Amino acid sequence: MDIFEKAFKYNTANQVREAGLYPYFLAMEGNEGTEAIYQGKRIIMCGSNNYLGLTTHPKVQQAAIDAIKQYGTSCTGSRFLNGTLEMHLELESQLADYVGMEAALVFSTGMQVNLGVVSSIVGKGEVVILDKDDHASIVDGARLSFGEMKRFRHNDLDDLERVLKLVGPEKNKLVVVDGLFSMEGDIAPLPEMLPLVRKYNARLMVDDAHAIGVLGRGRGTAAHFNMQGQIDLMMGTFSKSFASLGGFIAGEEKVIDYIQHNARSLIFSASIPPSNTAAALAALHIMRDEPERVDRLTEIATRMREGFTSLGFDIGNSETPVIPIIVGEDMKTFQFWRALLDAGVYVNAVISPATAPGRQLLRTSYMATHTDEQLDQVLDTFYQVGKKLSVI
Repeated sequence: MDIFEKAFKYNTANQVREAGLYPYFLAMEGNEGTEAIYQGKRIIMCGSNNYLGLTTHPKVQQAAIDAIKQYGTSCTGSRFLNGTLEMHLELESQLADYVGMEAALVFSTGMQVNLGVVSSIVGKGEVVILDKDDHASIVDGARLSFGEMKRFRHNDLDDLERVLKLVGPEKNKLVVVDGLFSMEGDIAPLPEMLPLVRKYNARLMVDDAHAIGVLGRGRGTAAHFNMQGQIDLMMGTFSKSFASLGGFIAGEEKVIDYIQHNARSLIFSASIPPSNTAAALAALHIMRDEPERVDRLTEIATRMREGFTSLGFDIGNSETPVIPIIVGEDMKTFQFWRALLDAGVYVNAVISPATAPGRQLLRTSYMATHTDEQLDQVLDTFYQVGKKLSVI
């Protein structure tokens, strides 16, 4: 037997490629925010997490350029050793203030935040409890920990309480949920969830990767529910609204200090480069100083949810700029995706295990910088293709 045998026999992707419907790893020739260039053709981008449209903002771009000129292209070391800049500390201080927490800690990617935080906080004999729709990085962080992982049905508070009771009062418990769920655009019910978590003496961590810059005037899910500062840990990324790369965790100062000295994904990874740090800091300033961007995003999200619903599409329980078009079959999802791309609209095709069986979907997402004309074109294109494929 050869350990590579599974790779030699893997043919799933090739079957979709041969049908001309493979939707992953597409190489763009250019990306201008709301529009991208694919194979020489300009397309409307509705598959990006660039929610505030800041990747092309002059202040963000210039901040990255200036940081490279001052510090070079890399810190060439971990935060733990030689890789901490004053700019990292400034970003952490301003992030903590922005989200209403005592302290924050910056990692090199959002994935590393969840890997490092969950695995360092949850130890032997302790339990981490996850929503079944939590992001893969949370699941992997739980697997890396020495604790036990339990899961509850998506946004089901009765099932969460069942799990909390099952674990019992004698074990330390961390509940981890996405604030804004990245595939279907719904929101964790924090006002009902937090009292339940407290009732069973557990702690609550909220992954706001898709919520910061989007909900709560940009400050995340807790702020959306007027609960800023009440949750125990808040995670965020820079690869979405912050138009950069990296991530952070925010919480009580002593807890953040513990994570800083125990999270292996922080200690054993090179620190976030100066250019990305500066870009994230500039984006944070824009979020703070230009809240109208978030207002525009909210307006667009409402318009598109109403538009898709009126056309007869199933958008599930979306409440945000992440709007799924639920198709329900693998091949039809790929066919729909391909027809949209050919018509000039880019979206993401999502099948199991990224979403539940029977919930295969096209994930659409929107930016504050999309124009009304672009949005009209997207809706019209979806309608034409949806009718042709009998999705509506």
